[in-house]
Amino acid sequence: MVIERYSVNQYKIQTLLTWIETEAIAIPEIQRPFVWDSSKVRDFIDSLYRGYPVGYLIGWRNPSVRLKDGSESANKMILIDGQQRMMALMAALLGKEIISKNYTKAKITIAFNPSEEKFEVTNPAIRKDRAWFPEISKLFESKLSLWRLVNDYCEKNQGRDPDIIFERLSKLESIKNNVLGFIDLNSDLDVETVSDIFVRINSKGVSLNAADFAMSKMAANEKLDGHQLRKCIDYFCHLAIQPESYDQLRLDKSFADTEYFKEMKWLKKEKDDLYDPTYTDMLRVASVSEFHRGKMSDLVALLSGRNFETRKYEENIAEDAFARLSRAILRFMNETNFKRFLMILRSAGFVKSSMIGAKNQVNFAYIVFLTLRAQKEDHSVITSLVSRWYVMSVLTGRYRGASETTFGEDIRNINEEGVTAYLNALEQAELSDAFWNIGLPQQMKTSRRNSPHFNVFLASQVVGSDKGFLSASHTVSNLLLGALHIHHIFPVNFLKKHGVTQRSYNQIANYVVIESATNIAIKDTPPSQYFSEHWQQCENDESGIGGISDCESLKSNLHAHCIPEGIEDYGVDDYEQFLTERRLLMAKKIRNYYKSL
Repeated sequence: MVIERYSVNQYKIQTLLTWIETEAIAIPEIQRPFVWDSSKVRDFIDSLYRGYPVGYLIGWRNPSVRLKDGSESANKMILIDGQQRMMALMAALLGKEIISKNYTKAKITIAFNPSEEKFEVTNPAIRKDRAWFPEISKLFESKLSLWRLVNDYCEKNQGRDPDIIFERLSKLESIKNNVLGFIDLNSDLDVETVSDIFVRINSKGVSLNAADFAMSKMAANEKLDGHQLRKCIDYFCHLAIQPESYDQLRLDKSFADTEYFKEMKWLKKEKDDLYDPTYTDMLRVASVSEFHRGKMSDLVALLSGRNFETRKYEENIAEDAFARLSRAILRFMNETNFKRFLMILRSAGFVKSSMIGAKNQVNFAYIVFLTLRAQKEDHSVITSLVSRWYVMSVLTGRYRGASETTFGEDIRNINEEGVTAYLNALEQAELSDAFWNIGLPQQMKTSRRNSPHFNVFLASQVVGSDKGFLSASHTVSNLLLGALHIHHIFPVNFLKKHGVTQRSYNQIANYVVIESATNIAIKDTPPSQYFSEHWQQCENDESGIGGISDCESLKSNLHAHCIPEGIEDYGVDDYEQFLTERRLLMAKKIRNYYKSL
């Protein structure tokens, strides 16, 4: 027996707009910036006018929830695909305001020229041109007399045929009677199935994730202030990137009075971009740290009121889920929490956003931080455990692939064993002598400049206060935060002349952080020459190209950059041996750095 997972219906545009105005259907994106530009709205209205197909809308009905008195309440339909088209209709036909890209309220006004059957975005010139109706939304007002409009138009535009003008205005007005296809997904479908159906139906191949559904659930539940929680997450992520938008967001009076807005106020002067979370990052950290579940789909179910034991939906479970998620989001945004966490990342050597790779590694490190903070652990202990956890996850690629499963396993084991015991167990399993001596050097055999292993190596240099390559004054940290220059120890053009391939000469074991002037001075000189010259200068107490003037300082600098001894004798035939030796030295430095955290 085939289970029907959805039904396909045809609804008039007027019916859909009425549903939205009466809140029978929720548009999750209505509180987020409208991403279509005005010309796309114009083209959409033109397509409706000409009877062109405009695609299907997809809605997912929330499951019925058992209320506290024992009765059941049918929840809203959530529009999960077609939000931009519905918002375009509301803006153009009903004259409703939208939220612009800078989070201000704005109107999109579409004009119609019935003589030419042409639509345009209204501008000052069109408003002065009598051939145009500057706001088509006026045509959809209930008390409108179409014939009066036609007569007024023809008086101002002599020679126009009233019957033709009436026919075209009637055709425009009848847009509200056009039907749109509507795919109604059953309420008992799980998030994964809904996502799969969405991808298969959506011709653009756009994929939804459980975080999108969680945001939709919030926006649709105004009874539990979910719409404000949804705004909070959106606004925080926006302010983290554009703090100058604070004054614009403050104009949202209903939100400005909430505890959420007060908690994110500190962002208005924040310029730090080390960790700018997306709404998915915020939800993942908040959900795992609060509900101790790795799957985002479980959060969607909880916000819907799902009882995992009875498989029923209950009002009190939804209320509890919204309250707990609200508290978790406030903890995430808390200035002290957020800044202390970033300080830990920096103290571990990750001083620049480009050194931060996969977000999930940062996300789980923040979960560990919030967990330890809730346990009132000493700050020095938190610093050590969070640093080690983050670096361990970067080195091992812990949250690649099925990250939700790993998130779930890790938070479960942390709750059962504690962070310290579980991290020690992971280190014994993942960071054995074999990893440091064989696995890590092998993984560093890559030409990816943004390799996570190279970033950890740079972090080890930051923590060690190492100077730049051949530099007497500038630290690696300062160079990373300034104009970064990555130098090839064996210069590219030198290697090219000897037939070395790009994949080989761009190996990360051939990279060092260097001052611009030093990089220019070395240029294409082979290492046997510029190293020999530098040693000679130091032996004569002369300052080299980077300012180092004594042999001990030069030896210390080369050691900090893991340069093999005797490199001044290496020629192009020794290049592969050099790479192997340096990878081993880099791995050893990273190991010592990790043990120091």
